[in-house]
Amino acid sequence: MVLHVRNQTGESPVWHAQEQALYWVDIPAGALHRWRVHDQQHASWRANQPLGCIARASEGGWIGAMEDGIYRLVPGPDQILSAQAWARVDHARSGMRFNDGRCDRQGRFWAGTMLTDMAQAAPVGALYRLTGRGDALRLERMAGDLIVPNGLAFSPDGRTMYLSDSHPQRQCVWAYDYDIDAGEPGRRRVFIDRLVAGRPDGAAVDAEGCYWICGNDAGMVHRYTPDGRLDRSLRVPVAKPAMCAFGGKDLDTLFVTSIRLPDAAPHALDGAVFALRPGVGGIEEPVFTG
Repeated sequence: MVLHVRNQTGESPVWHAQEQALYWVDIPAGALHRWRVHDQQHASWRANQPLGCIARASEGGWIGAMEDGIYRLVPGPDQILSAQAWARVDHARSGMRFNDGRCDRQGRFWAGTMLTDMAQAAPVGALYRLTGRGDALRLERMAGDLIVPNGLAFSPDGRTMYLSDSHPQRQCVWAYDYDIDAGEPGRRRVFIDRLVAGRPDGAAVDAEGCYWICGNDAGMVHRYTPDGRLDRSLRVPVAKPAMCAFGGKDLDTLFVTSIRLPDAAPHALDGAVFALRPGVGGIEEPVFTG
């Protein structure tokens, strides 16, 4: 266990190699967290709305997909996360927010939206792509008919895009042929039709091109080969691992964030951040360049 932080919904872990630090978010709290390796220090900053996912920005700081759009985020004094709106989104209905997301290998930012009330099972979510800078900044809707978009990841060569829908009625992971020049997904195929255990949540890709995905509700993280074959499953001591990311000095540590339900016992580890040694290395996450 790295940190017993009791996140409500710990998501979007990103390793910052220059700082040798792990960043992640707690979605409903609108919080950005940082844990530094060299001194084991934890810090956090809070914005004024839910924060679904993050990516590093090329000019420093972060971009974040929040409730109503994409923001430039700057951690400031007094634990305040400064948020400057970059691109607003018109949701299909009220009560929606951004969820999972990351940059492709070329530095474009992708993120999906969902209805916060998952019980409604409403397929009103969409997948968006952010490109450009300044006056050329564009947020475009690239796909729809999603309930809970999740598991977004890209193969090492960037030519395959992975996306899941983690809602109990879907539980599917798709693979798309990805045009790295145009930044557009093409042919879609079923990559995993239901995990071996748990619902598909956040994911990462290792240096060998294998897809690691959290099995929410099952307390496991699974590794699938590029042809969709289950390679191994690792246990974590909580029921709801949420997302994983490679980090550490040699990118050989798999960090896993988790979800803490309101009725969790005070001593329960749910919501903590964990570190696994999976036996393979990862790839450094691209920064947003537009």
